[in-house]
Amino acid sequence: MIRPILHYGFHFIIPLLIVFLFFPKQWKKVYIIFIGAMLIDLDHLLAYPSIFDSNRCSIGFHPLHSYYAITAYGIMLFFPKMRIIGLALLWHILTDQIDCWMM
Repeated sequence: MIRPILHYGFHFIIPLLIVFLFFPKQWKKVYIIFIGAMLIDLDHLLAYPSIFDSNRCSIGFHPLHSYYAITAYGIMLFFPKMRIIGLALLWHILTDQIDCWMM
């Protein structure tokens, strides 16, 4: 029961704290970007045999959760216009990794 609460708290509540703390003047825009980073979960639709498996770690399994994709998200941090998107995507990956550690 605690695992889903932590997982979704890290996806929705902690980003709200991050944007208030680091982006107070743009918090709405940046929070929408953080929530938009959830779209990388669309790669779960490509999974076989099931779209969602609570006992499967998405890191390294799904294409947008691959180490190549994670590297690309990290590279985004070096480009000012892509920095917030990269940060949001990396936060999503970190959240999923924490979930994997809790399995």
